[in-house]
Amino acid sequence: MIKIMIADDQELIRESLRIVLNINPDMEVIGVTENGQETIDLVRAKKPDVILMDVRMPILDGVQCTRLIKEAYPEIRIIILTTFDDDEYVYNALKYGASGYLLKGVSVPELTQAVRTVVSGGAMINPNIAVKVVKLFSRLAQGNFSIPVEEGAAALLGRTERKVALLVGRGLSNREIAEKLCLSEGTVRNNLSTVLSKLALRDRTQLAIWAVQTGLVQQDTAED
Repeated sequence: MIKIMIADDQELIRESLRIVLNINPDMEVIGVTENGQETIDLVRAKKPDVILMDVRMPILDGVQCTRLIKEAYPEIRIIILTTFDDDEYVYNALKYGASGYLLKGVSVPELTQAVRTVVSGGAMINPNIAVKVVKLFSRLAQGNFSIPVEEGAAALLGRTERKVALLVGRGLSNREIAEKLCLSEGTVRNNLSTVLSKLALRDRTQLAIWAVQTGLVQQDTAED
């Protein structure tokens, strides 16, 4: 059972999401909150698997709430669910460890699939802002924000692992990577897990930024 929390300052949104998610036999909404401080407090008590997080909330906004939760509970997955696709929101939400960024116009099937995807270790980004995210990663590569990786760690990556990291940096999903490299999705997941372990990175978002910063994404997958 996937335990879900909903953080949104609009009661109609909270209750609507609770209803549509509880319909799924593998999901249970274990709590709803209307501001960032309530969210922090309830996370400590309930330990959800996934949080659907609004951006603009009283007391503590969703981006800072994401930062605090991921610092204390890195295993909790957070999906930003908002009406805003502003660059700063996208950048900070992903920087602080959000696993997804969806606009509130997303369909119910897309939302439930996003929840299942992030629980399994994937990431889910609304197609409307996918291009924006790629541009953000490129800007990050030129800026001061960096993903630290221990010197020599990259040399430990095998040929297939490097290709998986490269394609994650280009924004491909596990399924797309599997198709491009003629591998099973399970093999891709295993390689991704190994890459994250060798580089001591938290998730595929950090890996994607690292791949851009190091120039790995500019290489050809046929290299090595």
